[in-house]
Amino acid sequence: MAETSPPSPNHYFIEVSGAGIPEVDGLFVPSTAPPTKSESGTVSTPGYWNGKMAWDRADGKSERSPALSYSNSYHSWRICRLDGHLAYDITCEDDLPPTDREWHVYKKGVAPAPRVVLHHFDPRLPCPEPNVVFVLGGPGAGKGTMCELAESQLGWTHLSTGDLLRSELQKGDPNAATIEEFVGAGKLVPNEIMVALLKEAMETITRTTGKRNFLLDGFPRSQSNLEAWQELFGSEIELPKMLYFECPYPVLEKRILGRAKYSGRSDDNLAAIKLRFDTFKAETLPIVEFFQSKAKCVEVDTSQDRQTVYDLVARNLAEFTDDELAARPLTERAEILLGLRPYPKE
Repeated sequence: MAETSPPSPNHYFIEVSGAGIPEVDGLFVPSTAPPTKSESGTVSTPGYWNGKMAWDRADGKSERSPALSYSNSYHSWRICRLDGHLAYDITCEDDLPPTDREWHVYKKGVAPAPRVVLHHFDPRLPCPEPNVVFVLGGPGAGKGTMCELAESQLGWTHLSTGDLLRSELQKGDPNAATIEEFVGAGKLVPNEIMVALLKEAMETITRTTGKRNFLLDGFPRSQSNLEAWQELFGSEIELPKMLYFECPYPVLEKRILGRAKYSGRSDDNLAAIKLRFDTFKAETLPIVEFFQSKAKCVEVDTSQDRQTVYDLVARNLAEFTDDELAARPLTERAEILLGLRPYPKE
């Protein structure tokens, strides 16, 4: 009889909040209970129950009650005490407790159902450092396309400062009010706010997805951007690598005017293109030159065909890219971005 390999260690942490029963809220850590037999006859292993991962309550008051585990009999994840007091459950076959659906309030529970967040790292400890690559280039140089390709095909996370600001504005908190004040006045958002948003986004993504590879699209745009980054992350830490997408102005102009037919962007016109390009040369090019002087900048000629450019980008991200992701066939999205298949008709 072939031996079954032991399950992979349970390294996840579960954060539960907003429950109608206060004792449910808190941090649940991987179970360390010794092997025992469940109600369905399955013998557990450390960190597991009924063949799926399981968690204890980590509040200093108890080790096993309440617990978060899976029931084979009812095909559901559940939060309950060892005395059988079942408060919340969700019927599914998922390998991990669902975080994207509302849980059910069981007959001994109290509304509302809690919010469940899965952490890939112990939230009580500092977040692991991210692997960051800055991506700069003039308007139309292909930054967004190549970052999206790296995200779709190589598992990197593409962060755009513009997207982060728009997301923060939608939250409506005090930070959003400050951002709206600057944007409304036509001023640049303070660097310390922008860098803090980047740091918060990277930490949240790292903790909740386990991903640590980030492409920062269009950052740093200025010397003050870089100074704010060094102030928050520490001037003594090593500078991230930079990918600089270099492209002749006539090619940039042709590309932007070509996309203006369907982009809907108000700044995709000749006057705006010239202004954006001049701004890039005045404010951002000195940053590129600084990274070049530190041997931290890789220049990529994006006037070449997209496949050639993508191959260069993938090669320069290989150090931190998962080998299995790098070797897999192109996804449908990647083929569309590379121009190998047409965009789907709406």
